[in-house]
Amino acid sequence: MSDVEDPVELGVQLLERLEHAELALPEVIDRIETITRDPQTTREILDRAEARGVIERDGATVRPNRGTFLSFEAEVVTKEGEFTCRRCGASISTGYFMNLEAGEHGPFGSSCIRKVTGRE
Repeated sequence: MSDVEDPVELGVQLLERLEHAELALPEVIDRIETITRDPQTTREILDRAEARGVIERDGATVRPNRGTFLSFEAEVVTKEGEFTCRRCGASISTGYFMNLEAGEHGPFGSSCIRKVTGRE
């Protein structure tokens, strides 16, 4: 689903940017599925994030440990064109892309970028 060379690293960096005190595991997986739908890669993302201290898992609850929130001004790029939202699959003319160290992640529609990052 993603063109990045290391989807696991991109997933860990995405989890670093979550703006939630805690999330249910299915909500975390909803965000990870914007990168991959492969169950093994999803497990690798969760395991690596936990090993690095990015998240804590307690059963079906995930708690992000870092407050490195995504800066919409500096780390989200808007592009005009014909896109399909990575989260909901809707056709969009304005795509929002996250610039993370591991690569660019998107496009997302305006409501999905807020949902993925935890601003909604």
